[in-house]
Amino acid sequence: MPAVTVVGVGPGDPDLLTVAAVRAIAAAAVVAYPVAQPEAEGMAARIAAPWIAPGQRRLPLLFPMVEEPEPRIAAWHAAADALAAEVAAGRSVVLLCEGDASLYASCSYALLALRRRHPGCALTVVPGITAVAAAAAAASSLGLPWPLALQQESLLIRPTPETPAELEALLERSAAEGTVLALLKLGRRWAWLRPLLERRGLLGQCLFARRVGWPDQLLASADQVPAEEQPYFSLLLIRQAWPAVLP
Repeated sequence: MPAVTVVGVGPGDPDLLTVAAVRAIAAAAVVAYPVAQPEAEGMAARIAAPWIAPGQRRLPLLFPMVEEPEPRIAAWHAAADALAAEVAAGRSVVLLCEGDASLYASCSYALLALRRRHPGCALTVVPGITAVAAAAAAASSLGLPWPLALQQESLLIRPTPETPAELEALLERSAAEGTVLALLKLGRRWAWLRPLLERRGLLGQCLFARRVGWPDQLLASADQVPAEEQPYFSLLLIRQAWPAVLP
């Protein structure tokens, strides 16, 4: 039965696709993926490229990176309609999604629009590896052990706060509650965030990760990264304490 399958392809390394993801791609007649502008390749498509066959038709879906809601809503509706049209024509289609399809993913909006606009369209979601999990695993593999959470600890994954005051409040709450922080989309914020962490004596307890899974990835203790603007796909793991019982 033709269906839309939303496939998480992980943060960058094609080898991190799951078996289910590779099988879903192989079974599809059409491979759809988000692009930020017309004629662009799209990061999800680049990640999955080794698993896309030459005979499969590609369907780029424009998801503009703008602040205004109207163009984004229109794009999500258009993407949902295009996906449903493929299924109605008897073709199975995969929608590639960088990272995991359910965590801060542009494809999540297409998924919601598809369910609302085309409720009869068959839909499946294949989870993917998140950049947070990939960063912790890669750091541990390089001799920087970084368990994301232990015992009764909480883990909070969220975009990096916009202001120093917001981050200060977040650090206070997480320290009091024993919460490990994973801050995504560092970008330009790193220029002010690094000095703030240094003043609090936290730099040596933070893991900086940039473009996880790509050939130019960087994984380092945060005190090794200068206070300058970083790429959008950078993240920070912050641990302010460890559980009392450890090896």
